[in-house]
Order: sequence, then C-alpha cells, then structure tokens
Amino acid sequence: MRKLPTQKRSRERVENILKAACELIAAQGSDAMKMGELAEKAGVPIGSLYQYFPDKASIIHALADRYNEDSQHCIEEALAGVTSARDLIAAFDQLIDTYYELFLAEPVICDIWTGTQADKTLRDMELEVSRANAALLTKTVLRIRNNDGDAGKLAARCLLIMYNGEATMRLAVSVPAREGREIVASYKRMIRREFEEMLRV
Repeated sequence: MRKLPTQKRSRERVENILKAACELIAAQGSDAMKMGELAEKAGVPIGSLYQYFPDKASIIHALADRYNEDSQHCIEEALAGVTSARDLIAAFDQLIDTYYELFLAEPVICDIWTGTQADKTLRDMELEVSRANAALLTKTVLRIRNNDGDAGKLAARCLLIMYNGEATMRLAVSVPAREGREIVASYKRMIRREFEEMLRV
C-alpha cells in the first residue's frame, strides 16, 4: 500500500476498496478488473483509490497478505495442541482438507495463487509464508521428538511439505473436482509417510 490508513474513516475506505475488489475478482478475475471500475464499485474517487493502492498489483498483494495472515493463524492453532505423531497426522490431514475446500469456495484466493508464478513479489511472499509455516511445523516435530534430531534437516523437510502444499492446492483447483480430490488425497498419503519417517512411527 502507498498510504497506510490511520483514521477510522480511512480504514473503512480501505476495507470498502478491498471488499469491492474481492467482488470484482470473484465475478470476472483479477486480469479483467480495472482501477476505474473498482473505484466506482467501492464508491470512492479514483484519486482516493490511488492514494492507497498505486496499481492493481498492490491490491492483489494486500489481499494475499490477508490470506497469508489468516492461514498462518489457522496452522498455528491446529498445531498448538499436537503432542504425538498420531495427533500431527490427524491435524495435518484436517488442515489439508480445510484448505482445499477453502480454495474451492473462495475464487479470489484461487485467482491470487494461480497468478503467483507470474508475479515475483507473490512468489517471494509465498516462499516467506512457507518458511514461517515450516517453522511452526518444525517446532511441532521437535516437540514430539523431545528435541531429538537435526533441526536444520527437519526444517528443510518441513519447508518442502509446506511449499508443496500450496502447489498442490493450486493444481487441485485447476483440474476437474474428481481429479482434484485425488490429487489432494495423494498429497496427504505422501505427507503421512514423511511424518511417519520423521517421527519414527
């Protein structure tokens, strides 16, 4: 964002802009969204829109930031109570199912992440988020193992798990639903085997 909203009225204006952007993206995709159209839908002068968002990419990045914050909080909550290998496998299975259904239900998220590979800022953001989520997973694995193990090697494996999870979701929502569900199920089976090996089950 070009300008951070501090006053209540400014924050409400930004919220309206992002809400309108979500509606337009859901209806027609981000590629078709125009700044003038967005300003009109949000009920703000075009100059005010540019005060906060200098271009369409900055709006997409703001929406991606929100999604990332929500997803990290969700993962943190899911892993907080994990104390055993069985708990971790069950919690991760549930997280994968939740994310797949979320991607299917939220066209804005699909739109953002299908365009990730074409946008370096989003690619960098995805890697940063995967690293943060991998740190949460590594901490959980080490807790189950009573801090027995090479933290660096475990962190690399956890990063691969998290990064591939995002890639799996993008692929699964881009194909027919029956095929997508099998892709998600295959990923869950692979990750279950990885957890079993890491946790010596």
